[in-house]
Amino acid sequence: MTDSATDPIDPTVTNDAQTREAQGTEAAVDAMSTDAEQGDAAQRDDAQRDDAQREIADLKDKHLRLAAEFENFRRRAVKERQEAGWRAQGELVRGLLDVLDDITRFASVDPSTLDSKTVVDGIQLVEKKLHKSLAGHGFEVIDATGKVFDPALHEAVSTAPAASAEEDGVVAVCFQSGYVINGHVLRPARVVVKQWNGN
Repeated sequence: MTDSATDPIDPTVTNDAQTREAQGTEAAVDAMSTDAEQGDAAQRDDAQRDDAQREIADLKDKHLRLAAEFENFRRRAVKERQEAGWRAQGELVRGLLDVLDDITRFASVDPSTLDSKTVVDGIQLVEKKLHKSLAGHGFEVIDATGKVFDPALHEAVSTAPAASAEEDGVVAVCFQSGYVINGHVLRPARVVVKQWNGN
């Protein structure tokens, strides 16, 4: 029998052990490197998630601010429109106050002291003053008699025979005046329109 101390070491066994040890070291290094890469990837994912959440929070905040600004704008616009309407009404009524005063004075006159001509003259003066005041606000009476029928300004209530073809479609009589304010028809004039029958 030989002594084990004197036995020569089998080089293949030594190389296998060294190879296994080297592989184990490489595997440990690879595992550490993979863990580090996974940790870095997880940190990047967390950072991206945090950035995305901050961006979402910023966008929500901007959205809420814009919604609040729009609501404030809408309320201001409604209020301004109402105030503009009230100012326009106030201006119109202010122009009518003198006419109202004249009517009040005229109504308080003792009827036994007036003749019919004075009453008619007084009413005509009040009517002129009223039309003048309203004209200052863009108010116009639609002058229909003798004009060509216009469906945008006139409402035909009946027809009358025309004496010639040239008179066809011309307003013969105005039963009720029409009115326009600043180009908008308040009420069309009610008229009788001439119609040519070819006879």
